[in-house]
Amino acid sequence: MEAVFISKLKPLLDALAARMDVYVPVKKDKHYVFTKYNAADGTPVEFNEIRACTTVKEFLFPLREIAAVFPESDEDIREIKPFAVFGLKDCDIRSIFILDKVFAEDEFQDPLYLARREKMFIVSSDCLSAGESCFCGLFGGEGFSGKGFDLNVSKIEDGFIVETGSQKGHDFIEQNPNIFGDVPADLLEQREQNRSKLAKQLAKVNERFDSSQNIREAVENSSDSTVFDEQAKDCIECQACTRVCPTCHCFYLYDTKQADYFAKMKIWDSCMRFSYAAVAGGANPNKVLGERLRHRLMHKFVYFLDRYGIDMCVGCGRCVDADAGGVDLRNVLARLSEESKDTNKKKLKTAK
Repeated sequence: MEAVFISKLKPLLDALAARMDVYVPVKKDKHYVFTKYNAADGTPVEFNEIRACTTVKEFLFPLREIAAVFPESDEDIREIKPFAVFGLKDCDIRSIFILDKVFAEDEFQDPLYLARREKMFIVSSDCLSAGESCFCGLFGGEGFSGKGFDLNVSKIEDGFIVETGSQKGHDFIEQNPNIFGDVPADLLEQREQNRSKLAKQLAKVNERFDSSQNIREAVENSSDSTVFDEQAKDCIECQACTRVCPTCHCFYLYDTKQADYFAKMKIWDSCMRFSYAAVAGGANPNKVLGERLRHRLMHKFVYFLDRYGIDMCVGCGRCVDADAGGVDLRNVLARLSEESKDTNKKKLKTAK
């Protein structure tokens, strides 16, 4: 990896915008949301110190899209153009790896996802603060990305360090030498100090949670737990937890008629929705809300782990912020872990 220095973000974003659409985070009240960058409108460029409340999933796996059309046409109404997203955090980058497992690997490849993934230019950035809902550290995350980006931007006192992470990123630096300079060693040291400070802050936010707990075992052994029904009392089934989750990827298909063609539409779905698991004849294995909450955790920490070898949670904390019922995933997992430990102790005592 090579590192260069730039004093302001605008020249970097302008150079990207000359080649493709660019999306940047803009602060709305207390949160950041992504919006299309306009180099000419004079809007101040913001460096988001924390992850946006909207996710990178929306760029690769849109809320609603056309999956197929009939009759086929020479004009592809689903044309995908190159684009860049600035300000993605480590939790966002790791969520892309998870979505890749679902949509880009093995025999089940989504051509629309693959096209967006290929044409996406990823500009990640270091976190400068940890929100009260952030718990990426409990799942192996950090406040900065070590891989998976084309460029990574680290804010320092007098500017920004830009690091390459791919051939696309390297080529971009090579093609724009006039906007970058060398990085003095003291600035690299300042970046490491910032990262160390953030790591301590993140650890403090989550100091009451046990990072060594066996989450998979706790969730898998929770079939008789009352935790889910208790948590479901406050849940209003808004499905926000799955909508803002950067790794939830359930969808359903439906047909629609347009003026001169029929379209097969793909739209996000949610396992928290009452009729999600309903089948013909009216049967529904997850009628009870608490059962749906458990199913969601089983998918994240058991089923996905069994199939792909990784958890389906990156600890971004968006579900905590969005949940209208106040359900905090960390509290649920902590209670399940304690129950699992008690169960194991009883088994050992009985065995003796």
